[in-house]
Amino acid sequence: MSTPSRPDAARNASPFLLGGEAEAMAAVLLSGQYGHTDVTETFEKNVAAFLGVPETVAVTTGTAALHIALVAAGVGPGSEVVVPSLTFCATIQAILACGANPHFVDVNPDALCVEPEEILGALTRATTAVMPVLFGGRAIDLSSIADTLQERGIAVIEDAAHAFGSFRGDVRVGATGDLTCFSFGPIKNLTCGQGGMIVPRNAQEAQLARSLRGLGIVESQARRAVTTSYSVERFGFRQQMSSINAAIGNVQLANFDQAQADRKKLWRAYRATLADLSSVKLVDVDVDNSVPHLCVVRVPYREAVFEEMRARGIGVGVHYPPNHQQRAFSSWYRELPVTERIAGEIMSLPFHPHMSEDEAVGVVESLKESLAVAGAQR
Repeated sequence: MSTPSRPDAARNASPFLLGGEAEAMAAVLLSGQYGHTDVTETFEKNVAAFLGVPETVAVTTGTAALHIALVAAGVGPGSEVVVPSLTFCATIQAILACGANPHFVDVNPDALCVEPEEILGALTRATTAVMPVLFGGRAIDLSSIADTLQERGIAVIEDAAHAFGSFRGDVRVGATGDLTCFSFGPIKNLTCGQGGMIVPRNAQEAQLARSLRGLGIVESQARRAVTTSYSVERFGFRQQMSSINAAIGNVQLANFDQAQADRKKLWRAYRATLADLSSVKLVDVDVDNSVPHLCVVRVPYREAVFEEMRARGIGVGVHYPPNHQQRAFSSWYRELPVTERIAGEIMSLPFHPHMSEDEAVGVVESLKESLAVAGAQR
């Protein structure tokens, strides 16, 4: 019987290239035009077609997408944004960058996503937006509270950094009618090397987002304007996506079916192999409808298991330390019993399309051994 292989940590931490990215980048470099060009606009149109939406707005990072979306939705000083604590800190920093306040809420322990009832219970007079985080790639359905949110003028801004390609019902995330933000960072489902994208709710919001990303300059003049002729209409940022990054994204999108299939296959391999470990609970991403971004488990003796896995050369991680317990966000601390309990249990297993199913089996074998070592030390 062959021994299951262990994943190469360096390889798994690298972007998953599908072929053609280097050539696409070289073509942009040879053109001499590296900023926001027709290449960027082609990428926006390609993503819009993939999602089935009228238009998209490409920006520098997923964090920039969240920041611009919040501003475009009217979030500002004195506003309150309902958000789960269990997310990357960039989500919270985007809220603070608007001068707004995060209102932290708990998550469902099985999916690590916020539930509609938690959001309803957190609404105040100051609430301007709610920001569900599509953890691991799983879509979140807030339709049961949509009327309440609309009546109160509260925007839904999806942090879909993990969820490019996933579905909610029969439509892709981004095409559900909410203001949606994607990240195209180095190891996301689709990478641009670095980048982000906003799916606006209407044409007016799209125009505002484009102006905000381009220093408040009128968009039609922002790219190639003569210096003396452009018009600055509002406060804005310098957050346009470069054509170099967009070129990578165009190649990635053209081959996305492969990346999507590989991620689903790997996640299912983990699920099948983990089924024999009764002490380990796999966080459900609804793989039939999602393009998984993470494979997260809840384990006993997490700290000891984590250290043992690392000692064995397995690149485990923790997504994420709760933000309401971070020093920078201590002003908004509130008790979140579920988040605080699972924070000491969650551990992310190596998960990347570079990995094979056999490597996933090897990771789970190491996990089984590490659990035994940790248990014996108790």
